[in-house]
Amino acid sequence: MNELMEEIKTLMPKGKMNEVNALVERALKEGVPAQTILQEGLLQAMDIIAKKWADGTAFIPEVLITARCMNAAIPLLEPYLLEEKEAERPVVVIGTVQGDLHDIGKNLCALMLKAKNFKVIDVGVDVGADKFVEAVREYQPMVVCLSSLLTTSMGNFKVVIDALQEAGLRDRVKVAVGGAPITPAFADEVGADIYTEDAVALADTLLQYC
Repeated sequence: MNELMEEIKTLMPKGKMNEVNALVERALKEGVPAQTILQEGLLQAMDIIAKKWADGTAFIPEVLITARCMNAAIPLLEPYLLEEKEAERPVVVIGTVQGDLHDIGKNLCALMLKAKNFKVIDVGVDVGADKFVEAVREYQPMVVCLSSLLTTSMGNFKVVIDALQEAGLRDRVKVAVGGAPITPAFADEVGADIYTEDAVALADTLLQYC
């Protein structure tokens, strides 16, 4: 089993999707629990590449191809995970606020959160406050993550937070904010609970709330 997991972790950063899928299927046939394959194979590979990206020894293309392999392999595991009654994962809602169409930073955060076994609800880009409120009401997340890469849209963080307050949902959810122009002082100013500088730090920080 260990050899299979090590092989999966070696192949994923190389983008060897077909080979990874074959190893996942082989592990399942050999009776390796789906949760073990997920945790010790796919998610560990994602975690390793995330840490390398954070310390500058890996680059975004490597993160993306590793994530592509993970996303392709997970559907193979899903029927078995359901049979194993997978423990409920903490839910995070993430989106780029209204007025901003950028998604690279948001997508990287979503990938890092998935690598830490969070269930991520991505509501997209240019998202209005009402859609964030609707998502919080529907999915009851632990945290809602707001992204902005533009100074012209970062003010919408407060619009979303105020809307959550008006809807009676603010006390039920933590709000994390981030993006290139965002500072800890600005996060405090708009009433956010969490600010981090990058995707890896966000995932590590949110683990503390689990």
